[in-house]
Amino acid sequence: MEVEKLSCSVVLSPIILHSTLVVLLLIVGFAAVEGDSNVVGPVQPIVAAPGDDVILPCHVEPPETVAGMTVEWSRPDRQPDPRDRLSRVEYVHLYRDTREVPDMKISSYVGRTQLFTEGLRHGDISLKISNVTLADRGRFRCFIPKLHGQTQSSVVQLVVEQKSATTETPPQHRSHQTSVPRKQADGKGGLSSQNIVIVVVCVVFPMILGVVVGVIRRSSQGVTKCQKHKLTLVQTY
Repeated sequence: MEVEKLSCSVVLSPIILHSTLVVLLLIVGFAAVEGDSNVVGPVQPIVAAPGDDVILPCHVEPPETVAGMTVEWSRPDRQPDPRDRLSRVEYVHLYRDTREVPDMKISSYVGRTQLFTEGLRHGDISLKISNVTLADRGRFRCFIPKLHGQTQSSVVQLVVEQKSATTETPPQHRSHQTSVPRKQADGKGGLSSQNIVIVVVCVVFPMILGVVVGVIRRSSQGVTKCQKHKLTLVQTY
């Protein structure tokens, strides 16, 4: 008696295997990029007049809480006193261990700077400076030393100009809410990292779905090679 036994092996196209590998690598790569955080500041300088209260915008993108991290605001162009060799680093504002450290502050900024506690929980490390003077003009650096990302700092340019005689000056100090839209802060109106991830996911997911559907369809249509092996069974009575 002869019995036919089918020995089947599924054969996948090299193109399908290559496409699947590329898709998986894209997912892993962009998942890693999404996990990185960067400090972002405004592209344009912040303009104020003497006596104004000004906010120097700076934030973490994508947003995450930095309430437990150290936040440093400094003047990168400030030169140490050459007469004091033991002079320590001084800050415009230093936030450490969930509170301000006034002992390491530049004397001219004592009582004039403030971070926003609620904003820190969302990655907002903007600095408010009260009653700005001409001495405040220049560059300010916001820095998060322990932030996991490619960019841990950003520089904000503050321009302080006297008002013209024709400009009306209100009796109280004006507060400049100079928060910059995030798409502008990311550079020349480009996409933010979150938008890039969303676009990639929208492209990658259909690719994965197409690969899976293609494999299932090919399998259902019989993309298999089956070799028939004849086995002869001799029955002995």
